Amino acid sequence: MNSSGHFPRQVGIDAYGNGGFRFAEMSHKGSLLCLPDGMRAWNVGTAANLTLASLQPVLDLADRLDVLLLGLGPDIVAIDPAIRAAFRERRVIVEPTQTGGAIRTYNVLLAEDRAVAAALIAVEKAR
Repeated sequence: MNSSGHFPRQVGIDAYGNGGFRFAEMSHKGSLLCLPDGMRAWNVGTAANLTLASLQPVLDLADRLDVLLLGLGPDIVAIDPAIRAAFRERRVIVEPTQTGGAIRTYNVLLAEDRAVAAALIAVEKAR
């Protein structure tokens, strides 16, 4: 990723844990957005910090998406109903799950050339 925290294309995730992710032969510390226009640092550390505003970069590209996978960290928690509603209005399915499950599904859908994005909260321990 460049100094602004952006990698210019969407790629699969090779590994996660230790507070970050590995992809494209690089390591990224912290949470991550995987979008059609690339991979970027995401300043959300816990599911409690997940807001519609924090997902604005995804909303901006919603017309290019069918599915948004939310990796909520080590546990599955309830998300703000406004998040679901905003994406439903744009015809994007929202799937909240643990970060590991979101990564596995993201990699499969990306390999299938599906219109997918992921918002992944970094975790310390991979499961």
